[in-house]
Amino acid sequence: MVNALIVPVLVTTDLPPDTDLAAFAQVVADAVGALAGDSGTPYPGYLRGAAFWLDRPIALRASTDPAPATEQLRFAAMLGFLSTCGPRGSAKEVLADARTAIRAAVGGRYGDLGSPPAMLAITANDIRERTPESAVTAATEHAHPELAAATRLHI
Repeated sequence: MVNALIVPVLVTTDLPPDTDLAAFAQVVADAVGALAGDSGTPYPGYLRGAAFWLDRPIALRASTDPAPATEQLRFAAMLGFLSTCGPRGSAKEVLADARTAIRAAVGGRYGDLGSPPAMLAITANDIRERTPESAVTAATEHAHPELAAATRLHI
């Protein structure tokens, strides 16, 4: 078994209103499969989490605009456990690397949405207590098997 660093995390971002939530969750989970530190040396990562909408779409229409109403961006979240093993020893360093990878992946998939995704460490109890039953689960594909096994112990 690898000596894994496991960090409970929250990822939030705005997304286009027609976004497939399962596809978003998979983009985030896969983004951390190969992380890189300041030296550029890659190291494995694994994220297992659940994504959900934090709001409902709101139809907006300018009072002078005769066109049909358009929907604004929606706010999505993903709660999960990020696991890594490698050269980075602190949760702060790993979160910085994961944040960089997730921002690049979400930006590459959905374009510039005005602000980059946010990622922060939370508690394991927050994940257990705040993940709605309707959340869509995802996990890093092609992950280091021992990282996946270590993460399952925390779920």
